[in-house]
Amino acid sequence: MNSISICAKLRAAAVLCALAVSATGCYEWQAAQGQVSLMLAREPIAQVIARPTTPAAVRAQLQRVSAIREFASRDLGLPDNGSYRSFADLGRDYVVWNVFAAPEFSVEAKQWCYPIVGCVAYRGYFHEQAARSLAEHLKTQGMDVAVEGVAAYSTLGHFDDPILNTMLGWSDAELAGIIFHELTHQLIYVPNDASFNEALATVVEEEGVRRWLTAQDRALDLAGYSLFEAHAARVTDLLIATRARLAELYASPVDAPAMAADKAMIFADAKLAFAALKTEWGGRAPYQEWFDRGLNNAYLVSIATYETCVPGFRRELAAAGGDLPKFYARVRKLARLDQAERDRLVCAAADAPAAPP
Repeated sequence: MNSISICAKLRAAAVLCALAVSATGCYEWQAAQGQVSLMLAREPIAQVIARPTTPAAVRAQLQRVSAIREFASRDLGLPDNGSYRSFADLGRDYVVWNVFAAPEFSVEAKQWCYPIVGCVAYRGYFHEQAARSLAEHLKTQGMDVAVEGVAAYSTLGHFDDPILNTMLGWSDAELAGIIFHELTHQLIYVPNDASFNEALATVVEEEGVRRWLTAQDRALDLAGYSLFEAHAARVTDLLIATRARLAELYASPVDAPAMAADKAMIFADAKLAFAALKTEWGGRAPYQEWFDRGLNNAYLVSIATYETCVPGFRRELAAAGGDLPKFYARVRKLARLDQAERDRLVCAAADAPAAPP
């Protein structure tokens, strides 16, 4: 989003808001208000860098962001638009808070549906208390819930998304990753298929960060990033295996008290396995916060959404010989298939072959 288009974008937001309010009321109203306030907080990154009062650390990080942004379009073929060329300080730690939910005895996510993006497995709020109020309401319905703060999100190219203060303080690899991830959503997005969209963006993020660190001749950072990704993959495998055990349990004919006891045992097993990984790695591991809060079905919703189809997209990238334009072309063909066929080709077992070119 930039100053040239602010009036047009505000008018567009007002139209979207009016349509949303007429459809479902208060939720979309707060979403529209939050988006408008975010747009109004933006400044061109060059302007923030030039301001004498900008802290030196912020200036240096925004300069690196600008270089990362150029790399995204020039070397990764991601959209060359106004996104991530402006900065907004929201004065809070997260831009939105997402609520995930699943029934007590199910690993299938509760779905919420929206204009444009379709149905997804979360509900986002610009105010934390609103998210937590919904979570408490869902708990009264017997749901497992999780509330997660989100540092960035994509408007799929409908607006020029800014870099946010919520993203500063991250490592360069993390900043590059989130920019590559969110721009991928702008490049290819399939409504009503969050698993496809998030896995695609995750694979482009991983590949992009590796290429960017390599181009910067940052071998030590690349080694650190690769080690973190390897650790995250092992914890992800643990969480996906836990979800599979729970799915088998929930499909069984045991009564509710026995099912609740077995559910607790499965989560306890996961916690022990995670503790072993932490010990192996020196006392810290990815997804630490989830285990600290206490796992439930809702946390497994997001891991399934983001990770289940990742191996399939890695196969597609390999089948394209690592050539990103060819990879994007293969993905666009997959995106035109019906979901069942798409799932069969992309979200199959890790050792399945790539889809036909």
